[in-house]
This record gives sequence, structure tokens and C-alpha cells, in this order.
Amino acid sequence: MKPIQMADLIGQYQKIKDEIQQEIGKVLDTATFINGPIVKEFQAHLEDYLSVKHVIPCANGTDALQVIMMAYAFKPGAEVIVPSFTYVATVEVIALLGLKPVFVEVYPDTFNMNIEDMESKITDNTVAIVPVHLYGQCADMERIMKIAKARNLKVFEDTAQAIGADYTFSDGAVAKAGTIGDAGSTSFFPSKNLGAYGDGGAITTNDDELAAKLRMIVNHGQSERYYHDSIGVNSRLDSIQAAILNVKLKYLDDYSAARQKVAKRYNDVFSTVSEIDAPLTADFTTHVYHQYTVKLKSAEKRDALNKFLAEKGVPSMIYYPVPNHLQKAYSYYGYKEGDFPITEDLCSRVISFPIHTEMEADQQDFIIENILKFFEKNLG
Repeated sequence: MKPIQMADLIGQYQKIKDEIQQEIGKVLDTATFINGPIVKEFQAHLEDYLSVKHVIPCANGTDALQVIMMAYAFKPGAEVIVPSFTYVATVEVIALLGLKPVFVEVYPDTFNMNIEDMESKITDNTVAIVPVHLYGQCADMERIMKIAKARNLKVFEDTAQAIGADYTFSDGAVAKAGTIGDAGSTSFFPSKNLGAYGDGGAITTNDDELAAKLRMIVNHGQSERYYHDSIGVNSRLDSIQAAILNVKLKYLDDYSAARQKVAKRYNDVFSTVSEIDAPLTADFTTHVYHQYTVKLKSAEKRDALNKFLAEKGVPSMIYYPVPNHLQKAYSYYGYKEGDFPITEDLCSRVISFPIHTEMEADQQDFIIENILKFFEKNLG
């Protein structure tokens, strides 16, 4: 059996190595390293895949969300609603721009934004909502958009973990994650479902005027070279990363299917284990399983399981051990322990098991065998 990884990027690369090297070679041969033709080609292919009017490539997923908010020029102190149970980058950009993150709860079964709590936190100072499609499935965008439109709020989807997931509206219409709100952001970090071999990100929108602003901001605020119409940043997807992503985009649906196959087997087994709550997929979304994250019934056993698996050669991860409202960096906003009991409980009980496109049957057998062995040893 091959060593088990949380994400087998080497195994994935070996299957598409010739294609990758050929496309990288084209970039090297032409020396078009920044904003080369391949960047525009990848942009067009991703627009087609997502059925969205505009994709604006950028340097990383954090920049993507920051640039969206820069385009709206919200006044300092304006409130942006965001779940506390998410990676820090989602919150970080809000604070960096002098805005105020207003944290909300998530649902304990899907880990996505709690709509009732979100609605209760809207004030006259609220300007935007940032739903995070955590672990690979969509937040309830139809309900979020309805509330946002009624209150004249902007919606920015954080799709860093859910590219390729489908959201189904009550009328049967289907849209890709990241294409429903006013804008969406995604990340091409190497371990993401669509990952580069370095940093990368993109913004999505169907708004022509917004797209024009975004393209200026990511390129130093210029629409024409040396003529700067707005304050911008230097956030560009380089041509080599675009070439890699252009190859991998062709396989994204296959990658999602491979992850879903692994998740189904986990679900089938763990549904019989009383100590484990397998992840629930909401009925309005598909799940592309960027992470396979379960809740343990006992918080005390989480760290013990993590250690036990490591000793057996099985990696596991905790996403995320500390909620954002209790992070030292955000203590300024005055939140305290107990403010978000669901989020705090999840942070003490979630654990993620290996899931990736190259998972082999014997590897998954070994992972499951050792998880079951742990609970057999530790029952009672």
C-alpha cells in the first residue's frame, strides 16, 4: 500500500504529466509569463464551465475576496456578515479594509451559514453578506439572495472549497457555486479541487460594470497601461499556473466524482458508528468534498483519534480548532466564549479524514479499519 496523504498531488500529477509539461513548455517557449494568451484561454474555459459572464483571474483566493470588496468602496466601519466557522482569510480581508466583520452561526449538520442568525444580525450599517460554501457544498443561496435583495445588500460567495458544486433553486434551475451572488471568489491553492502548482485565484460575476472595475483593481487600477483610474493592487494569475489550471479544468468533474465515490464509502460505513456523525449534504446542493469532515459525539476523543491515526500512518486534520470570533486577532470586536455555541462545539468535535482523487481501495480500507479499531478500543 502506498503511503496515505490528505491530498495526493503527486499521484494526480503523474496521470496528466505529459499534458502539463507540454502546456508549461509552450509558456516557456514564448516567454509570456504574465498575462499571456493562456491566461485569457483559461479564463474563457472557466467562464464556459461555470456558465458565468466574467472570470477575473488573480493571484490567490484571499485577494479575490479583497478585490471584490475594494470595488464597492464601502465606508470604513460598514458591517459585513460572515460565519465564524471558516478559514481566517474570509474574515481577514474584511478587517484589512477597515470594515467590521459581524459573525454568525452555522448549521450543525451542513456547517454552512445559519440563515436565521444571519437575518437577525442585519442592521442599518450592514452592506454585505459573505456565505462560505464550506468543505464543498453550497450554502442556501436562494434564501440568502432573497433576504439580501429585500435589504439592498451585496452577496459575495466564498467558493474556495466548492468549485464545481451545483446549487438547485426551488424552481429547478441549477447554477454553479460562485455564480449566484453579486460576485464570487475562489482559490487555486494546490490542494483545492481545482489546484494550481502554486498560488492562484479568481473572481466570478455576471455584472459587466463590476467586472470592468475588478479587472482594473487587480492590475494596479489601470485600464490602460500607465493610466490609473482607481487605487489597485498587483494580483495576477501567472501564465504557468494558468496553463496548469487549463489542463486540470478538463478533469474537474472527474475529480469531483472520485471524491464523491470515496465519501459515499465513508458515509456507508460511518452511518453505522454511533460515535461518528457523518457529514450531511443539503438537498439543494451537490457536495464536491474538498474535505470529508465528520463530527465526533465526544470532544474528548477527537484529539485521541487524531493521535491514534497518526501513529498508524493515517493523516487527519482539524478544520478549524479555534473559531474566528475567539481568535486573538479579532478580540478587538468584543466577542467572547459562549457567543456562538454551535460553532464553538463544532470546533471541539470536527475532524477531517483523507479524501482525494487518487484514493485507492486498500488505502481507504486501512483508514476505515483503523478508525473502527479506535472506537472499538475506546467505547465507554
